[in-house]
Amino acid sequence: MTVCAIELSADPGNGGPPRAGCTITAEGGYAARLALRGDSWFPERWTLDGPEPYAVPLPGNQPEEPGTEVQPMGDGRVLVHRVAAGRHVFSLLYPTGPGTGELPLGAVECPEETTALRLLPPAPDGERAYALAVGPRTSVLWQVAGDACGPERLAEIPGRCSGGVWLDRTGRLLAVDRETGGRTKAVVVDLERGGEVSPLLQITEDSDDRILLADPDSGLVLIRSDAPSPGQERLGWGVLGSTLPVRFPECLQLPDCVVTPFAVQPGQALTPERCAVALRMDGAFGSWVGLWRPTERRVRHVPAPAGWLAGAGVLTAGGELRLPCATPELPCGVARLSVPWTDDERPGSGGTAEATPPEGPAETDVPDPAPPRPVPLQQAPLARLVTN
Repeated sequence: MTVCAIELSADPGNGGPPRAGCTITAEGGYAARLALRGDSWFPERWTLDGPEPYAVPLPGNQPEEPGTEVQPMGDGRVLVHRVAAGRHVFSLLYPTGPGTGELPLGAVECPEETTALRLLPPAPDGERAYALAVGPRTSVLWQVAGDACGPERLAEIPGRCSGGVWLDRTGRLLAVDRETGGRTKAVVVDLERGGEVSPLLQITEDSDDRILLADPDSGLVLIRSDAPSPGQERLGWGVLGSTLPVRFPECLQLPDCVVTPFAVQPGQALTPERCAVALRMDGAFGSWVGLWRPTERRVRHVPAPAGWLAGAGVLTAGGELRLPCATPELPCGVARLSVPWTDDERPGSGGTAEATPPEGPAETDVPDPAPPRPVPLQQAPLARLVTN
């Protein structure tokens, strides 16, 4: 199961994509959010992998601030990021009898020029958690959970970074969008090589190229770039480790609508173009769900279920989209949608679900037993961009 990256620039008024209503672990077992009880906010953990979803409130000794970040861990505890007196304080919350237990993890003190410190999306292993402190010229990657010694400074990355997408299932390769020299390019941070940074996405020298979502099984990545239309960002897709061109389908370019991918179907190792992708659609009349596959030239629009925690959800390998929902009548629920068949997958169509496998990853200089590193998508030059 794959969930969307968190855009660090997505605060209201900054022009970034809207934030999701909750955060879900990489394997889809737990979710966490800030819930409102009366006038007070408190963390809430959802269990999603049982027969029925259920929520456990985790109120602390005092209400949380509205901007407090919460993130579920793989063992069911909830990481909380609070800001107090200029310090970023991290704790793990867990249910204990009728109350809430809290394990302090320590704090990160940032220099005054730091403009933001945000949690990155849940790590694939569910045992660790990371945060990115963003300054005007450099960004610092921190591990804030998973180490008994407290928050650990892992790497300093030149440039102003945002986003955050995991490219593998071990939690080694992290993609971020780095702004330097007035341009934004996606780069890879290798956590097992001391935070070494290498290029990932550069379509042209003068384009802003961001990575939004990745599936480690198929290599499918969703990107946003202004390479096809300078000054106008468009949603596109590519395949890591392939020389196939980056494509920008016309069906994903909707006027007066913000389109944000938030989940991709896992398990499609040889057929990235057949992966189902769930899209959050935000327009003048609210939010709804879009379903799309790279093989198709249309987006299927689906009304959002009542109480959808907009932007949150997971896709299963079997093509079921699970959307967490909360209403006064059902404060913890999951709506399940089946992704429609493509025309040639439909039973009785005579077609086949098999496709020609894309080219595999190129050889790299990473010594064994390290996994191959991503091949930069700049191998698909602008002259080969496909927009239909």
